[in-house]
Amino acid sequence: MSLPLHLTIVMPVLNEAEGVVAALDRLQGIRALGHQIIVADGGSTDQTAALAEPLCDRLVKAPAGRASQMNAGASIAGGEVLLFLHADTRLPETALEHLSRFVQSDSLWGRFDVRLSGRRTLFRVISWFMNRRSRLTGIATGDQAIFARRAAFHDAGGYAPMPLMEDVALSRQLLALSRPFCISDPVVTDSRRWEKHGPWRTIFLMWRLRWRYWRGDDPHSLARAYYPDAYPKDRG
Repeated sequence: MSLPLHLTIVMPVLNEAEGVVAALDRLQGIRALGHQIIVADGGSTDQTAALAEPLCDRLVKAPAGRASQMNAGASIAGGEVLLFLHADTRLPETALEHLSRFVQSDSLWGRFDVRLSGRRTLFRVISWFMNRRSRLTGIATGDQAIFARRAAFHDAGGYAPMPLMEDVALSRQLLALSRPFCISDPVVTDSRRWEKHGPWRTIFLMWRLRWRYWRGDDPHSLARAYYPDAYPKDRG
């Protein structure tokens, strides 16, 4: 007997007034099928919350930080499958088909392949290496729209309260429960950060931060390096 898909999408947002309506508009077809959309706001000072509220089923407020916000969303989720979607990431049109197959599988969690939105050939190469690395290691990033059975997410302890690498930490916890269900139809994530800071500089920064994380460096120091303009220098 096949199991139905009961999905909750949790979207963490912070000062996303410019793009939150478009991001949620893309999910209205999924919502119309009875799936739940939760927006977790981290204390936006613009109109993000007001714009998002009519386009989601629940709006929850939480301390700023994706881990805190996504945990807050998960805590009120009604779906049996939780999917964590960044506001600048688009699901493929086939998402529900693949997630329905996930529900029938033995896997407890999974992620999508990812494609950067920029048109440069280099972005395709970067995306290929990101997806290949993820398949080999079983580790996913937030840009890959991590999803999990609700029970497995709670068994893994949810997102660790850390300002960076919370997606990697969750992957490690979930990997102890099962290998990920990998969906090859990619989500498309905005490449604006890569374009702003330069692809090679961004690659070097991300690999350096990942190496420091595996070495055991304080996640707050990693966040200061990743968000030099926004992260308080005297924190952590």
